Amino acid sequence: MENQANETELSIPEAVLLGHALASRVADNMGIRAFFIKGPASVIQGLRLPRTSADVDVFVSTAELEAMLSGLRERGWRGRPVDPDNTTFPKHSVTVDHPEWPCCIDVHFRFPGMEKAPNSCYDVMWANTEQFELAGQEMRVPSKALGTVILALHALRSPHVPACRQELEFLAHHTKWQSAVPTILDISTATESLAAMRPFLEDLLPQNAAVEWPDASTEWRNRVMAKEPGSARLIAIAQAPLREKPKMLFRAVFPAPEVHLSRDIYSDMSLLGRLKSHRDRWARFLSAAPRIARDLSPLRRATAK
Repeated sequence: MENQANETELSIPEAVLLGHALASRVADNMGIRAFFIKGPASVIQGLRLPRTSADVDVFVSTAELEAMLSGLRERGWRGRPVDPDNTTFPKHSVTVDHPEWPCCIDVHFRFPGMEKAPNSCYDVMWANTEQFELAGQEMRVPSKALGTVILALHALRSPHVPACRQELEFLAHHTKWQSAVPTILDISTATESLAAMRPFLEDLLPQNAAVEWPDASTEWRNRVMAKEPGSARLIAIAQAPLREKPKMLFRAVFPAPEVHLSRDIYSDMSLLGRLKSHRDRWARFLSAAPRIARDLSPLRRATAK
């Protein structure tokens, strides 16, 4: 019996493909405009090198977010614990999992780097989607131009990571080959992501191109600046109003249980288990302290001006 049970378990690649089909069916049945970002479709489109996706990324408007989550909950999917701190990094997706599935579904309602109001941004994105067959089902995915913007923004959050640099190089080569720069520039402008996309686009544009590059938002600058565990929270504390700093410091030292569970849903939340989680958290922080100090140096220089 045990061997039979093991044989029927979904592998992650199988689960991701079927997860796309499931989420697409939920959206279709409820009349929700949903499209799928990153994942296996981007590999088939030639925007990514072959890789195994670990989860499903579906995008809906803020107006239809709760309906999408409700449809998934009716099928046994449940929200994962999340860090209640929405100041350090404003939330852009909701992650759900299922006890019988080895992958998660991330339901996105905004995308970091795109500064336009979420619903207006969504309308621009939806206008740049196309039909695509995956797992035997028709669903919507970004056009190659929009897919490039999404993947570039995702990699530009962590340009110091070798895998992200490799992805940006691959996207840049593909963009030149497809002569897609004008369309990507238009989408970046329409979604107000020019500031975040600048490191990617600047070298691809003709030298005589006249582009007014806006300043990056504080949220985006913070995302790029925070390279180590703990640095994001320290940046948020440094930028917070004086009256909010004590509460934020307290929560940084004594985090809510959801913080531990967001890292590992199976964390032991007994008193002894939480003490161990605190110890491990501080060990990670102290190990990264020299690199965190390096991360924060631009913030100190900006504050000193």
